[in-house]
Amino acid sequence: MSRIIKIGNVEIGGNNPIVIQSMTNTKTADVNATISQIRALSSAGCGIVRVSVPDFESIKSLKEIVKNVKIPIVADIHFDYRLAIESIKAGASKIRINPGNIGADWKVREVVRVAKEYGVPIRVGANSGSIKKGYTHLQKAEALAESALEEVRILESMGFDRIVISAKSSSVMETIEANVYIHSKVDYPLHIGVTEAGVGESAIVKSSIGIGALLIKGIGDTIRVSMAGDPIKEVLIAKEILKSLGKLKGPQVIACPTCARTEIEVEVLAKEVTEWLEGIDEELTVAVMGCVVNGIGEGKHADIGVTGTKDQAVIFIKGKIVEQVEKGKLKERFFFHLENLLGRKKT
Repeated sequence: MSRIIKIGNVEIGGNNPIVIQSMTNTKTADVNATISQIRALSSAGCGIVRVSVPDFESIKSLKEIVKNVKIPIVADIHFDYRLAIESIKAGASKIRINPGNIGADWKVREVVRVAKEYGVPIRVGANSGSIKKGYTHLQKAEALAESALEEVRILESMGFDRIVISAKSSSVMETIEANVYIHSKVDYPLHIGVTEAGVGESAIVKSSIGIGALLIKGIGDTIRVSMAGDPIKEVLIAKEILKSLGKLKGPQVIACPTCARTEIEVEVLAKEVTEWLEGIDEELTVAVMGCVVNGIGEGKHADIGVTGTKDQAVIFIKGKIVEQVEKGKLKERFFFHLENLLGRKKT
């Protein structure tokens, strides 16, 4: 079990819930746009947000951003130790640096001194593009892990132990193997994810396999689904990964793969039902089935489900039909039965 580290008002590690992270893609200097995106990420289920701090203009923005959001903010720093120090003073709940690219030891020591003073953790690590030259003779996954651990040792040598580690590769297997290796060596919390996973289905598949495999092994305290595009999608996919492993409460929508018997557009209805369920955090399995021939039977393990014909829809609970309705009234009647079901679950 990993040690517990507090990031703002969020604890990670130990038996704490796994926290979803993402990163803004707005210009940090654009305060309003960045605040708006952070709030949207938080509403979607993100627990910690990372913000890039590339220059001192961004430090000024960071102060305003931190004041106007409730979620912990991680300042992402490269090369300039002064940016790390000023980010801490500006209110960042954690900083992300690699001591190896900060420069001279005294610069790293200054960052550590201020981090200690303010009680701010430091995330360090490596990705497949930042493997240290001294480890190139090792297998790639081990080289990645040792590159991350070298950054840890630098901080430890300076008496700092409020550390979170990240070792990511665009290769799913390297990511898994590197994190298993690190987990066997230290007990610091691990931030896991497959970096540069790509777009669309490719990113979803890589992230689901890489993150899921590690979580099944009990490895990982925070996660990020890294994909090009809207960061809100990262959070939604991360939630589905956690729900599928029973590590996050909330409804799961299941749907049949369709066949020639189908008389409704299952994909369209499943997406609509998913939208209907936004804001509900109870554990719930909802089935969207394509036909009344055997769909109800196949979906009988679901708490509640819908299926239908061209003109009508059927609502069923635990495989038993409770109502046949016109399609135009499906949402209204679905919620009627859902609210009754949730009321029974709570009593």
